[in-house]
Amino acid sequence: MGFYAYLFRGSVKFIFLGILAYFVILIIKNKNKNHEVLQAAAYVIGFEVFSRMTGGVGFSYEFAKFAVIGFLLLGMFYRGFNIKSWPYVLFICLLMPAVLVTAVLINYDTTFLSTVTFNLSGPVCLGVSALYCYDRKITAENFNHILNACLYPIVAMTVYLYFYTPDIRDVITGTQSNFEASGGFGPNQVATVLGLGMFFLFARLFIFKNKLIQLIDLGLIGLLGYRAFVTFSRGGVLVALICAVIFLFIYARNVTNKERVKVFSKVAIVAGVCIFTWLITSVFTSGLIDKRYANQDAAGREKADVSTGRAQLIQGELDAFKKSPFVGIGVGRSKEVHAEKLGIVSATHNEISRMLSEHGILGVIALIILLLTPVIFRLRDRSNLYLFSFLAFWFLTINHSSMRIAAPAFIYGLSVLSISNEKKEENTLIHRE
Repeated sequence: MGFYAYLFRGSVKFIFLGILAYFVILIIKNKNKNHEVLQAAAYVIGFEVFSRMTGGVGFSYEFAKFAVIGFLLLGMFYRGFNIKSWPYVLFICLLMPAVLVTAVLINYDTTFLSTVTFNLSGPVCLGVSALYCYDRKITAENFNHILNACLYPIVAMTVYLYFYTPDIRDVITGTQSNFEASGGFGPNQVATVLGLGMFFLFARLFIFKNKLIQLIDLGLIGLLGYRAFVTFSRGGVLVALICAVIFLFIYARNVTNKERVKVFSKVAIVAGVCIFTWLITSVFTSGLIDKRYANQDAAGREKADVSTGRAQLIQGELDAFKKSPFVGIGVGRSKEVHAEKLGIVSATHNEISRMLSEHGILGVIALIILLLTPVIFRLRDRSNLYLFSFLAFWFLTINHSSMRIAAPAFIYGLSVLSISNEKKEENTLIHRE
């Protein structure tokens, strides 16, 4: 698919529509018996950035988020949802007052509907994902199918990137994020999904025992890692590393001492692959990648602001929160405030500070719900080894990339799944009468 997209770039839109149609038919045919909606949503979040860089979602930039929401609502139609997931209903409700504030205060040059849609599609996608997934029991086999569904289009995107810029030496000129090495699209978003793919591949090394699959996964880690490095966007790579460390710690605690020896040997092999990939990247970028991660410019001088200017914007949003602490300044109005107060027309890409400034105290409560609910869930259900890794991916990603893509929202939802090794799945759900 990656090679086909390189040859016929404009056809990706129709491929995406065909994929969506396939999953809709599959879900309706099986009545979501095996949680096909989760596979569908996972494939969409893996495909989202790929489709954006190839012009595959020209009809709506936020289409992937709407597709995830639509799939999960269809899933709830067939399978209901857990009554214990009420905190996420409250979370969605807490977002609504800021919409009214926006309706009153929005600049006349700004389109109300597009502003609200762009800024709330991510949080609503998260709320619906968590609402569907919370304490929903699925088999380990089905869970692996979900992760694989997300991984496949990421691999296809990686293939496309190799054809798009086969020799990155032709496009690397400095230590700034590189669009040409990212398929002509946003390096931050590309690195984020590549990092997610690397984390899935890392976890598969411990879940799947087949030697051939493990060799293939090691090779893919190297291939994805190289393309993630050459985007020169650090966020996605560092988040993947943190998620892998968390997963490794949780996994090692749940296996026998004999199995831990194998765990450390696999970690050593992965570390070797990553170091080799880094050295190759360093050679092909003439050492610029080393300077990038050392926060230096091409001349080797240390950059004054490691946040690349975002710290000033975050401070502006915190000041806005202090001035409007109750219901905030309104959905999507952070850019207006930055333009008025700082003379900068830009977003922070930090969902935490944005929630505070645009939603006020209600945003604080919403964030507390998102942070505490999975932790409380973990106290009584330890079946999901990915819980803290997924939670970390969500939290760290929204701090450097906001919720511009659907991945952090859906991955958060997967963190509150209950994973069972049993063949049959049982749920206490609110079913459609």
